[in-house]
Amino acid sequence: MSTVTESFTGPAEVHSFAGLLFDMDGTLIDSTEAIVKHWHKSIVPAVQPNSRTPGRLGAELGVDPQVILATSHGRRSIDTLKVYDPAKANWAYVREVEGRIPKEYGADAVEIPGARSLLDALDAAHAPWAIVTSGTRPLMDGWLAVMKLAAPKHNVVAEDVAEGKPHPACYQLGKARLGLGPGDRALVIEDAPAGVRAGKAAGCSVVGLTTTHRLEQIREAGADWIVKDLRSVTFIGTDAVNGLVRIELCDTWVR
Repeated sequence: MSTVTESFTGPAEVHSFAGLLFDMDGTLIDSTEAIVKHWHKSIVPAVQPNSRTPGRLGAELGVDPQVILATSHGRRSIDTLKVYDPAKANWAYVREVEGRIPKEYGADAVEIPGARSLLDALDAAHAPWAIVTSGTRPLMDGWLAVMKLAAPKHNVVAEDVAEGKPHPACYQLGKARLGLGPGDRALVIEDAPAGVRAGKAAGCSVVGLTTTHRLEQIREAGADWIVKDLRSVTFIGTDAVNGLVRIELCDTWVR
């Protein structure tokens, strides 16, 4: 297997975009510990009448939770459940379960370095940005409230699209909700290979973070730039003439 040397020494460079689209988990926050506990812990009784016996979710599905965790990051829970237990793959069940994660495990999540200052700067400038997440609306709203991060005016959640990442529908919808056309240049910021591929397939430029996956995985997914975290992404300002958002990227991975 080939290896990639981690050399994050790229000089600062400034690029202009019509809007920014952020993934959430692994990009703005790291809720890994919360998700691990979620897959292992006894969960609330399922919404479906025939699934009312609570227990460890992995055990209910007949799958080792570690197997689920290894393949679920960046994917919608409903898509994971379709593989292991189609009967539970419905939005009522998924929203109920995911909505409890921030409430029960809020203390186990941390913000990705640089996330708060970047979002605050974009929000204060009324710059066009949105969250495009594989999580449900209760999960997204719950984490934003618990972490006290700036909330965008526009977002795309798991329930909004028929197919999850790496399908490009979520980022195509994100661009549309920002009022951007197919030819407008948008920047996607992602941590998961599936999300990077979704952003590229949607015609966006992509910054890949190495917060949850190996550099080689992010590179192979096709990220245009790779950085360690959001401390390498800075909002410079909005162009007074064309309204484009100016972003500085620094300490990028040097090929």
